Amino acid sequence: MTAANETMRTVLVTGSAGFIGYHLAQLLLKEGFAVVGYDGMTDYYDVRIKERRHQMLLQHQHFSAHVGMLEDAERLRSLCMETRPDVIVHLAAQAGVRYSIDNPRAYLDANLVGTFNVMECAREQGVEHLLMASTSSVYGANETMPFDERQKADSPLTFYAATKKATEAMGHSYAHLWNLPVTMFRFFTVYGPWGRPDMALFKFTKGILEGTPIDIYNHGDMYRDFTYVEDLVRAIRLLIDTPPVAPETPADIPEWDSLSSAAPFRVVNIGNSDTVRLEDFVDAIERECGRKAIRNYMDLQQGDVAATWADAQLLMNLTGYRPQTDVRDGINAFVGWYREYYQI
Repeated sequence: MTAANETMRTVLVTGSAGFIGYHLAQLLLKEGFAVVGYDGMTDYYDVRIKERRHQMLLQHQHFSAHVGMLEDAERLRSLCMETRPDVIVHLAAQAGVRYSIDNPRAYLDANLVGTFNVMECAREQGVEHLLMASTSSVYGANETMPFDERQKADSPLTFYAATKKATEAMGHSYAHLWNLPVTMFRFFTVYGPWGRPDMALFKFTKGILEGTPIDIYNHGDMYRDFTYVEDLVRAIRLLIDTPPVAPETPADIPEWDSLSSAAPFRVVNIGNSDTVRLEDFVDAIERECGRKAIRNYMDLQQGDVAATWADAQLLMNLTGYRPQTDVRDGINAFVGWYREYYQI
């Protein structure tokens, strides 16, 4: 990466070779930021996709790629001391709700120890804003919808959700102790081009095009708030410039804000504020692929929930922005990418 000019802000993006990290880095580079990418390149899914994402980002002169694990505190700290980021966006994590049932230790190491290391770097560097990814899974079996940031989220149904809820608490403590502006954003079923192979849209598209059965849980009677990845990263970009400020008195906290104390801390939902039935989701993929799916209907999986639905009013109040890509348009974009990537 060439030296950035004095007015160029630097953002450290962890998980930069990941699905969301790649799209965020692209957007930040386009808008004039210098981006320092950090990724462990783990083999949870096909590493070739991750390598290709980094290769494309490296075509930009203000991007640098660094390979390392979140758990490697010294590696991460040295990188921060060298690059001195103004902002850190922490996206890297061990993902996947179902995988956390089989391999919980991976979540303990990456999501808890790794996040602690990132927070320590943010504290030492005195960054302007630390933004960290959480998940809608923290709402657990909450049946009050749409999900609002002010609702209690104390009963996670999977260890993945538990680790993410723990990082929210960790972030609040650092915001309180060190006056470090921290924003946690809760994602709602992100999808789009360059998505992860373990995600439903990827698996459904692959199965339909190859003529192999696809597993449809809860017999298709599931509802998700699907969020297109470009909408998601636009929201993150806008939140970067909207750091929380500790109010002098509780009366200074707006009613619509989710600040829980006098700390400069905030939790924000990022979702489409709509729900799509899983059966309808598969129908839309079929239409775009031009083929019918072989549907294998199954019971609800352990730890899964039947519905998610985001209240994104806080995001709107903070940034004036709300995700709005229609799921059919997003599916079309993904299937087009999938055909091109795999030369189908």
